[in-house]
Amino acid sequence: MKDPCRTNPLDGLRNIFQTFLILAGMLGIFALLGWVLLGGMGILWSLTFGLALLAATPRLPPRLFLQGKGARPLHPSEAPGLFVLVRELSRRAGLPKVPALFYIGSEVMNAFSLGRREDAAIVVTGALLRRLDDPEISGVLAHEIGHIRNNDLFIHSLADAMTRVTALLANFGMILLLLYLPLLFFSELRISSVAVLILILSPTLSSLLQLALSRTREFEADLTASQLTGDPRALAAALAKMEHQDGNVWRTLFMPRRKDLTPSVLRTHPHTEQRLARLLQLAEEFANRPADCPPPEPLVLREEGGSLPGRYGLKGEE
Repeated sequence: MKDPCRTNPLDGLRNIFQTFLILAGMLGIFALLGWVLLGGMGILWSLTFGLALLAATPRLPPRLFLQGKGARPLHPSEAPGLFVLVRELSRRAGLPKVPALFYIGSEVMNAFSLGRREDAAIVVTGALLRRLDDPEISGVLAHEIGHIRNNDLFIHSLADAMTRVTALLANFGMILLLLYLPLLFFSELRISSVAVLILILSPTLSSLLQLALSRTREFEADLTASQLTGDPRALAAALAKMEHQDGNVWRTLFMPRRKDLTPSVLRTHPHTEQRLARLLQLAEEFANRPADCPPPEPLVLREEGGSLPGRYGLKGEE
């Protein structure tokens, strides 16, 4: 029997299953490479080495990483509404700690998150605060909090460690292959062409799977953001604005926007059109849910003494 409360276009279980398959594929390539190099024991050694590398990967506080990126921490007095918004979204997401807010005075509309659930940060740009309205900013920040809640930062770290170790082992194998070349001419030693193909293709395949993982987690963060705000259309509107942020009237008149020819398998994010279609379909599902299965509670924020200001931008940047 079909669950009337289930959201079909952005099904969380499907995204989790896709994430599992992609990570399993990366792990399979990794183990296969170890087998090519060292036989049966190579599988065990390669997996052990990968886990050790992941454990040794430093988990630096976000502040240390952002110091060299031109980002500065925001103070609640600069954008009180923004802090109220992030605090409420964090409460809804069940985060143990509210992420710190950082600001970059860039003319590119952007936001990104980094860190762990217990110590995370969200970075916003000046253009994002100026050009998006309140619901759109809420959707974008809910998307970033979705990444934090879903442990996407850890998953990406895991995938990156596996890709780096795969490339390291493949390069090591190619060096051994070059050293064995003289033996191919003066002895009966033969090297399997399948093994050579594995050495050549494994880093590329692992990187492609890592990109696929990133795209899958973006869909999951969109779903989480919609559940946190109850307004998928606001996030869709924000994505549309960010997609066309580089356009201007002269380019529109004389240089129509060309289609992005980047193959889907080489993108870190899904095509915006796909994300918009899913979000708009999700909005329809929210609107058509039965009375016994209401949509997520809309995000309505209030400060003491009345409603929030009309925008979340920094004071002095009106």
